Amino acid sequence: MRVNPELCIRCRGEYNLCGLAYCPILVNNRVVAGVRGVEGKSIVDGSSPPSVMVGRLGYPKVRVYPATPPTHGDTGWLEDPGVWVNMRLEDFLTARLTLVRGSTSFRVNDARDPPRQLHEIQILAISGGPVDSELNLAKPINGPVTLSEQEPPMGPSAPLRSLKLSTTPQPARVVEKAYSDTDMRANDAVWMLYRSGVDVHVASRLLSVGAVGRGRFRRLVPTRWSITAVDEVVSGRLIEEVKGYPEIDEYRVYVRRVMDNLFIGILAPHTWLYEWGEAWWPGSTWNAWGGEPVVEVDAEGYRGRDTYPEIGGCYYAARLAAAEALQRMRRQAAVILWREIYPGFNLPVGVWFVRENVRALFKGSYERFTSLEEALNYVAGQVKLPIRQWASRSQVLGRLREARLL
Repeated sequence: MRVNPELCIRCRGEYNLCGLAYCPILVNNRVVAGVRGVEGKSIVDGSSPPSVMVGRLGYPKVRVYPATPPTHGDTGWLEDPGVWVNMRLEDFLTARLTLVRGSTSFRVNDARDPPRQLHEIQILAISGGPVDSELNLAKPINGPVTLSEQEPPMGPSAPLRSLKLSTTPQPARVVEKAYSDTDMRANDAVWMLYRSGVDVHVASRLLSVGAVGRGRFRRLVPTRWSITAVDEVVSGRLIEEVKGYPEIDEYRVYVRRVMDNLFIGILAPHTWLYEWGEAWWPGSTWNAWGGEPVVEVDAEGYRGRDTYPEIGGCYYAARLAAAEALQRMRRQAAVILWREIYPGFNLPVGVWFVRENVRALFKGSYERFTSLEEALNYVAGQVKLPIRQWASRSQVLGRLREARLL
């Protein structure tokens, strides 16, 4: 999207005149300032939040990226999606893109018996707080930043010669247990971590670096895969608990507007059903050159699904947030979640954005209705896409209407 420079002069990052959800000039200037001190250098010293990314290109040989900002102190919030969700988009991007990455390669099975450098990366990854780290790079920093629909943004990279941890990482007791127990399956370890209060964002990092699972089955997992795997495992187990609760006795509609996004949540009296839908407007991330909104919807019935949703990892990120909400209520329901993405939101920032905003959605207020049609009439006044277009694509609405006729 090309921005009229005259708008920048008038706006100066204050009034959102370009229609973007962030100010690209502020982000660029802040990121440049943040990494200026390490440009051309081969050693980056700072407090890693901790942060590690595992790539997927070249699988089963993958690149692993331990990362740190070139600053010391309490950097833990750089790996805390619960903090990110309350930040301005330009502040979030600025912070994440100052994470400098060192790149090194391993075979995925190296996690079974990790060589020294991979062992150091695993020790960094399991830490419960920031770790003073030194990245000794084989070349000056020159790699591009990373923007992905699955993973949070990260800053530039360069080949890693060595990683030095200047402070001793202090993992939480339950994390240390999961790491040291080589007889526990990875799925069980992820569930144990979640039940002990470890957020799925952390659990996905541990899974990606091969720090959990049965010893002979441990392996490196690309970060984008580990994120979805953890969301799927945890939400699946929560849903089995939710199925044992009574159905809600009313229709509820939740609405959340944030950063050129609209999230709609509908809970209906029924046994578990679930649907996630997205409508991408022209000028948004994945519909940059289209002429009209593009709608995608995926759903599952009471028994779940046995195929990967075409809509991608956001399906499971939102499902986790919905299952958490029902588990807190001790109720069961049919869940319809729709997201509209408007012009101006044109950067991929990761599925955390969906998970955290749906979590916030269900922690907010809601409107009560006695019928499905009343609920849909209310939703029609909130969405920009005509409600008939949403309804024509919705699988769960069809099931609910069939149930009323039985």
